[in-house]
Amino acid sequence: MIRTLVTASALALTVAGSAATAETDLTSMTDAERAAFRDEVRAYLLDNPEIIMEAVNVLEQRQAAEAVNTDRSLVETHQTAIFEDGFSWVGGNPDGDITLVEFLDYRCGYCRKASAEVEQLIESDGNIRFIVKEFPILGEESVISSRFALAVRAVAGDDAYKEAHDALITYKGSYAEPALRRLAEGLGVDADAVIAGMSDPAINDILQANRELANSLQISGTPTFVMDDTMLRGYVPLAQMQAIADDIRTQ
Repeated sequence: MIRTLVTASALALTVAGSAATAETDLTSMTDAERAAFRDEVRAYLLDNPEIIMEAVNVLEQRQAAEAVNTDRSLVETHQTAIFEDGFSWVGGNPDGDITLVEFLDYRCGYCRKASAEVEQLIESDGNIRFIVKEFPILGEESVISSRFALAVRAVAGDDAYKEAHDALITYKGSYAEPALRRLAEGLGVDADAVIAGMSDPAINDILQANRELANSLQISGTPTFVMDDTMLRGYVPLAQMQAIADDIRTQ
């Protein structure tokens, strides 16, 4: 906020200065004239401090618009890797008119908070294609979670992966091998095959590809969503997600 205020103050000074340049060439001023002019600008801002907040609002609006445009450009550049990588799990309506992609970490609190709302959005809308990007960034247990989910999928298929995904997003137990075996058995899949599959080089390739994609998209936190050409960084409430989907459909 302090940095924003400083930048906005500079913007306000620039605006005030530019108003004077129509009649005054600041570069031709003497040092004394320039100092006097600066004193006048400072006095004006002190007498009218609301101008600083107006400048803050203008600056934040500009920055927000620039961020949106940057994100859309990033999505357009990497759209094949985002939407059609050939290895990410696809759920929801595979033929939906909107695609929602989530970069998630199973141990991320906001991913857990968003999970039920994402599920509700997909079920209630009925026309959203949903893609999960395993993006474990919160330590070794996060990596183990993603390896487990991907190994379940390799062993037992997409439906089993979805069950593993749902279990892991609320899981609070140990990540030691005996606990993972019990988790696999509870899902009705071959625990030996899952544990062995967690070290498959193919899983390394998937996680590395997701990390590289996230880096290209300037994603550093979870959850991060991509809904068609719109990037949503962080937790987004259900109502807002639906409003964004509605807005995309009217474009």
